[in-house]
Amino acid sequence: DIVFLRPLVAEYFAGSATHIWVLTDEENVPIGFLGLAGDSIAALFMDPAHRGQGAGRRLVSHAQELRGGALTVDVNEQNVDARGFYEALGFAVVGRSPVDDMGLPFPILHMRREAPSRTGAA
Repeated sequence: DIVFLRPLVAEYFAGSATHIWVLTDEENVPIGFLGLAGDSIAALFMDPAHRGQGAGRRLVSHAQELRGGALTVDVNEQNVDARGFYEALGFAVVGRSPVDDMGLPFPILHMRREAPSRTGAA
C-alpha cells in the first residue's frame, strides 16, 4: 500500500494549498508535522518515539490559533488511536463516510472541534 500511495501523497503536497508545519526537537530534528488545508487538518504525523508527550497537541493548538475558528479532521474509523487523540482534544464525530477518498472500503469519520470560547473579551 505504501508503494502505491507514495506518488499520490507527493503529488497532493506538490500541488495543494495545504500548509505544512514541522515540529523539531532541541537538535532541530523533525519529530512531527501537521498539514492544514483551510480549516481542515489534512495530515498529522508524529515520530512514534515522541507520541504521548504533547507534541501533537501543540501542533493542533497551533492550527487552531492560526485559523481562529472551528477545525475539522477526517480519521480512518479503524484508527482507534487517532480517534481517541482527537476526542481527547475536544473533537467530536459529526459524520461518517463508508469509503475513503479513493472509494476504498475504509470508513472515514468526519470530526470537528469548535473554536475555543473567548471569555472576558471586551
